[in-house]
Amino acid sequence: MKINRQRRWRIIKNFATGWIAGFVFLSIVRGSGTVEQGSVQLALPAAIGMSVLLGAIFGGFAGMVQIAMEERAYRRIPLHRLLALRVLFAVMSLGALVLLSYGIMTRFSGVTIGFGEFLVEPGSFALYLYILSVDFFLVLLRQINLMIGDGNLWRLLRGRFYEPREEERIFMFLDLKSSTKHAEDLGHVTYSRLVQDCFDDLGVVSDFGAEVYQYVGDGVVLTWPLAGGLHDQNCLHAFRGFQDRLESRRDYYTRRYGRAPSFTAAINAGVVTVTEVGRHKREIAYHGDTINTAARVQGKCKTFGRDLLVTSGLWNLLGDSSFGHEELGEISLRGKEEPVGIVAVDV
Repeated sequence: MKINRQRRWRIIKNFATGWIAGFVFLSIVRGSGTVEQGSVQLALPAAIGMSVLLGAIFGGFAGMVQIAMEERAYRRIPLHRLLALRVLFAVMSLGALVLLSYGIMTRFSGVTIGFGEFLVEPGSFALYLYILSVDFFLVLLRQINLMIGDGNLWRLLRGRFYEPREEERIFMFLDLKSSTKHAEDLGHVTYSRLVQDCFDDLGVVSDFGAEVYQYVGDGVVLTWPLAGGLHDQNCLHAFRGFQDRLESRRDYYTRRYGRAPSFTAAINAGVVTVTEVGRHKREIAYHGDTINTAARVQGKCKTFGRDLLVTSGLWNLLGDSSFGHEELGEISLRGKEEPVGIVAVDV
């Protein structure tokens, strides 16, 4: 799965920031009130400057490696081999970092010892363990961020969702067509691989600012802040982008599964409540009629034989659109007293 440019830069920035913070912290701890036993003696300002330089270089490289692994290795390589590759990268990076540090020290700090002696300076192995621990910690943070949604980790740490709060958001409910027949024909294991591949291809929606809120069986719930989803009609283009992605890989799906998957979707907008829920398993949850309505409308896609339905309220907010559409009028939805207007959108 390709990562869009904005998220690539975010990953690189986060790793670079993490490594700079890690090295600066180490410089302060080792340079305040302590005396180095090795031949390398740096004043605290110089040590911090060196930390920023090495952290930016090493963090940027670590971020690029993380991007490459997420795009090319995840789900293609068993987990134990992936972990082994990551450990190998950490060790190789540590060697490169030591070599780079030695070059800078000998050129600018007057260090005259050989590389072998520099490698085993007093305190060096504690430093190596610290660097490997920082690498592990940053990778772990990245995995947690992927699990709970990009950017949500920092929001959770800030306690932004501790108390329920209202937001205006757009929600899209996506559902795999003919999922029961696919499962019966393919068997549960192969069918699960099909769903995995579809959800990998769903990564294209990040180009349009979509956040994955939940995976529900063979369905997915996407969400946007209201302004982000309306901007350039991102919520409509996201569905088209996903459709185009599946179509571009039709040969792959037909060859591997004997069928080309397709999805139906419904989109709605409105006020929802967002809060942190769970004691033993924390997650961010959205509540409100906006979500329930989107789910109910999605269930009408089969009834009307349409791939994409949008509530009239959201359609009016989108304004003029290049997408062909047909107003289907107001319909009754289960659990709602008032009928809801819907619009079928051609994608």
